[in-house]
Amino acid sequence: MLGRTYERENCSAARALEVVGERWSLLIIRDAMFGGARRFTDFERSLGIASNVLAARLELFTENGLMESRRAADGAEVREYVLTARARDLEPVILALSAWGDTWAAPNGAPIVYRHRRCESPVHLDLRCDTCGDSLPPGEIVAVPGPGLQ
Repeated sequence: MLGRTYERENCSAARALEVVGERWSLLIIRDAMFGGARRFTDFERSLGIASNVLAARLELFTENGLMESRRAADGAEVREYVLTARARDLEPVILALSAWGDTWAAPNGAPIVYRHRRCESPVHLDLRCDTCGDSLPPGEIVAVPGPGLQ
């Protein structure tokens, strides 16, 4: 069984999984990003997650700069959890995971369609080459050593 950290891995994907790789993590971020969840009870209600698990995830997210915990804007005696730019950068990850799920795990079709806020058209991820501009299908991307490999 894998531990929570991957000290032996010099890999950005492994480091990201230390923060957002737990089962509930991306669902919490998804609900904040697309569902408007901000309060502990919002997440609890929408996900049906155990309160101790939710509390641990929200604490991890605030410690790692994915969320900021603030006093509720309406003055209520509760905290709100607001996504930071670091968390918002996970949007393509959620879209990619959802697209995979729509293809391979949604027998009745996509349960949620992501749309462009301004024109309301569906959005799709598109991987492109920086040099030639080609759209890259699966199998056309290779991994090579980068500057952080030691």
